Amino acid sequence: MQVYKFGGASVKDADAVRNVTAILKENNFNEKVVVISAMGKTTNALEEVINQYYGNDATWEKTLDGVFEKHLEIINALYSNGGHDKAVADVKVLVEGVREFLKANNSRNYNYIYDQVVSLGEYISTTIVSDYANSIGLKNTLLDVKQVLFTDNAYTEGKVDFKKTEEAIKKKVAELTKTGFVITQGFVGSTPEGFATTLGREGSDYTASIFAYATDAERMTVWKDVEGIMNADPKEYKEAQFLSEITYHEAIEMTYYGASVIHPKTIKPIQNKNIPLEVRSFVNYSKRGSIISANANTNFLPPIMIWKRQQVLLSFSAKDFSFIAEEHLSKVFSTFAENRLRINMMQNAAISFSIAVDFKKEKIENVIEQLQNDFSITRNDSLTLLTIRHYNQGIIDKLTKDKDILVRQISRTTIQLLMRE
Repeated sequence: MQVYKFGGASVKDADAVRNVTAILKENNFNEKVVVISAMGKTTNALEEVINQYYGNDATWEKTLDGVFEKHLEIINALYSNGGHDKAVADVKVLVEGVREFLKANNSRNYNYIYDQVVSLGEYISTTIVSDYANSIGLKNTLLDVKQVLFTDNAYTEGKVDFKKTEEAIKKKVAELTKTGFVITQGFVGSTPEGFATTLGREGSDYTASIFAYATDAERMTVWKDVEGIMNADPKEYKEAQFLSEITYHEAIEMTYYGASVIHPKTIKPIQNKNIPLEVRSFVNYSKRGSIISANANTNFLPPIMIWKRQQVLLSFSAKDFSFIAEEHLSKVFSTFAENRLRINMMQNAAISFSIAVDFKKEKIENVIEQLQNDFSITRNDSLTLLTIRHYNQGIIDKLTKDKDILVRQISRTTIQLLMRE
């Protein structure tokens, strides 16, 4: 058993879908679970639908129609000689299901609405790929991930019930792979009531690792538009270097600080069962990629650089000018936890405590509202958090030249710099 994960860029159009099926043909498609993300920029388009609907903008239906039309173009291009009726009908049912949900919905819970709508992207993409693969002889079964991946009710950041999920996946996949391979949705889970949850943006990697864990997979492979893991995002740093292998620990550190090559929660499930993870290129798919495993040789790693943009710095001071003590920190931490607002960096002084977070408007506003009676709060927006692992002074100087550094934090292996560029 192997688990493959294909992201949005790998299925962005008809040629990309054909490329995915070519990869599956070349790599013995049987005995595989294939996890697929939404196509291209579909998630962004569906977020626009949600925002228009939530803002009582009647054009949301037109935007939803645009999502259908975009996928119809891909289907028509895939089936140039006809035979696409099933795929069109299947996708239309999915889109109309979301339209009906929005028209009947009475909830004003943004996160709940978000998950019910945005998950449509994954269902459309897997339906198109599954139908097309079957049409060219790659026999597969489309598995609705909500049947096997169970979470709590924390919409947009569902917490996985691993015991229940593992049992369901193990049983269902063993049954379905008897007659071909399995295609399923990334990013999506199910509440106890059967509503969709999502696992956090880019959560399809995490989905794949959950399937790898539950099926005791031999290997998990993430297919991307890069050769493998780099020591920096090539878009940010032109001199980025390819890393042929890294340890689970190094990968966890990289993802914790925001490296976008894989989802932060991906590593732990496969580490628990010592399942290697390979990051490979779907562009040059005959070439081996980067391996994440327990025994990787990382004695000569270069500096690893991670940029997180659109950061918000929140600084808390007790209103009575007392020292920031444990009871203050406890209240701050519990409020952030309650709002599922992840802390990217924190630093305390005698009478203040500072936290850097991603710009998540609603969650930040909720935190400020809940804490403003106890603390004086200052806020700085539009910042960049730069993390450098295995740093040296030369690379620090190079990357911070002419930057206004607001917060600096340093340890033996890692330096973090929150700055205004």
